Amino acid sequence: MSMKIGLLSDTHDNLPHIDKAVLFFNQQKVDFVLHAGDFIAPFSVLRLKTLKCDWRGVFGNNDGEHRGLANASQGKITEAPLRLKLGGIAVTLVHELKQLDLERERSHLVVCGHTHKPEIITQPELLVINPGECGGWLTGESTVSIVELPTLRAELFKI
Repeated sequence: MSMKIGLLSDTHDNLPHIDKAVLFFNQQKVDFVLHAGDFIAPFSVLRLKTLKCDWRGVFGNNDGEHRGLANASQGKITEAPLRLKLGGIAVTLVHELKQLDLERERSHLVVCGHTHKPEIITQPELLVINPGECGGWLTGESTVSIVELPTLRAELFKI
């Protein structure tokens, strides 16, 4: 089953950038969205309700209000690692890559954030994607990614 997955991370309460990401994902007709953490405040999560697809996320190191974020997301934000199967592919979502032992990782796609640097790392039978920072506070650039499943074709976008 073919799917387009939208990836974002480190939104850090930047509401205009979250809105841009949601609009971009809706225009690209993604089938699912993964957020790799650092939402910050529960009110920022409400912007994701306008996505035209389902989504999931994990807590980041700056997400202090876990209960508020979990409630605002109706349980869609959880502790990392989050493991799920999308488009027939095993996917693992974390905030920090160091939360995983990549040598022992059984997923074919790992999505992470935290560094605010967009990056696609290809290893044998494993694709690691950091979509960079959607919030744009550190670099001045807001970036997201889209990965196609099951082919694992990934692309980074400035929005």
